[in-house]
Amino acid sequence: MIDILDRVRNKGLQAKIVTAEEAAAFIQPGMNVATSGFTASAYPKAVPIALAERMKKDPFTINLWTGASTGPELDDVLAGVHGIKQRLPYQTDKVLRNEINDGSVNYLDLHLSESAQLSRCGYLGHIDVAIVEACAIDEDGNIIPTTSLGNAASYVQSADTVIVEVNTSQPLELEGMHDVYIPLDPPHRLPIPIVKASDRVGTPYIPCTPEKIKFIVPCDIPDHTRPLRAIDEGSKKMSEFTLEFLQKEIQAGRMPKNLLPLQSGVGNVANAVLAGFVDSDLKDLTVYTEVIQDGMLDLIDAGKLNFASGTAFSPSPEGMERFYKDVAKYKKYLLLRPEEISNSPEVVHRLGVIAMNTAIECDIYGNVNSTHITGTKMMNGIGGSGDFARNAFLTIFYTPSTAKDGKISSIVPFCSHIDHTEHDVDIIITEQGVADLRGKAPKERALEIINNCAHPDYRPLLLDYFHRADEATKHANTPHILDEAFSFHERFLKTGTMQK
Repeated sequence: MIDILDRVRNKGLQAKIVTAEEAAAFIQPGMNVATSGFTASAYPKAVPIALAERMKKDPFTINLWTGASTGPELDDVLAGVHGIKQRLPYQTDKVLRNEINDGSVNYLDLHLSESAQLSRCGYLGHIDVAIVEACAIDEDGNIIPTTSLGNAASYVQSADTVIVEVNTSQPLELEGMHDVYIPLDPPHRLPIPIVKASDRVGTPYIPCTPEKIKFIVPCDIPDHTRPLRAIDEGSKKMSEFTLEFLQKEIQAGRMPKNLLPLQSGVGNVANAVLAGFVDSDLKDLTVYTEVIQDGMLDLIDAGKLNFASGTAFSPSPEGMERFYKDVAKYKKYLLLRPEEISNSPEVVHRLGVIAMNTAIECDIYGNVNSTHITGTKMMNGIGGSGDFARNAFLTIFYTPSTAKDGKISSIVPFCSHIDHTEHDVDIIITEQGVADLRGKAPKERALEIINNCAHPDYRPLLLDYFHRADEATKHANTPHILDEAFSFHERFLKTGTMQK
């Protein structure tokens, strides 16, 4: 067994160090098991792998709650043995996604800022076991987190039993990079006292008493972070459009020269947009977001970033290696919080965040679908995009204008599923251009989106639909021909392309 005695500073807890198999044996069928993890960062690995091996021999299911998506050693291994009955609040795993879409797994797609509160208040049931990753346990039994916080602190507070995985692949230098603050629930809730991204309002550890910890499991499996694709021309164009737009906002006096705090979603488009900031004239930037990726490290190295607050550090494998080589340098600029704080509507609104997230599709009136393919098949989930979109000072959604080699238009007459209504969407950006929807009525929005964001191959089809709908409804406020509103999606399902 891996030696973790130096990382378990409470001598009394050292007697609770067991193998992953011993800890996994404690978990019973039907239990609500809540874990750390947000993206492929700081999720438990050894215990889920052992649990999956047990499920192979003796099939049963659990309900799995996390902070968001996780890595293959949790979602993938458990879904692979059909060991998950219910999953919340977000996921990105292919095997799990297939089971969600074939009805094997009940998936609760939740606003991330609300998921911890829902669990604490009992709406989701009771947490039987919390399994959290740590780089150490302090003298009082408190848990020192690793590369994310997610919902871990709240789950530890609410669970009957806590299992801690002490991961020796995570450097002890991570200690001090966290700010753990768990808000009280109504009617006792107080304002969250954050007025700038760098404010610390909690503790650098997850509060826990030694009595609550039942098992401590050694682990040396690193985070399974995902590589980022090279920045393509479309993403580069969207980044350029973003910078041009924001410069105009500064010139118009609507933003300071160093902008407002930035929030950026996860993935290649988001990272490409941040890469554009590195080469820009902008400086003294701040970030209040969920996930800190490679682009944040680039901004630090370029001397452009003053501070970044998030709930997870989830770079590419190359970015993680770069971070570990110089933790002391980067740590001064980074802070990780529970997701109900990183995504808090109250704080997002107070700070005046610029929210930048991706969409699967947008319709001509500005509604956004960020979760479902052709309206029925779950992709990943809403994640934190709704937390930010509804409450940000400025809300931007990005999407390539087409997908599947042009067979799909990402601009459609009517979204097949709506996660963000037109009331919450300010700006839409594709590689074709920028649609500024602020201060525009629905029909003005439609022309703005079609002419600026739709691909030229689909622009005539969209204009034809819009003008016919306007005539058919006698110039209604939001014209639609109801039996044609989903014609693009129906055509794709029948023929394999949205083009006529």
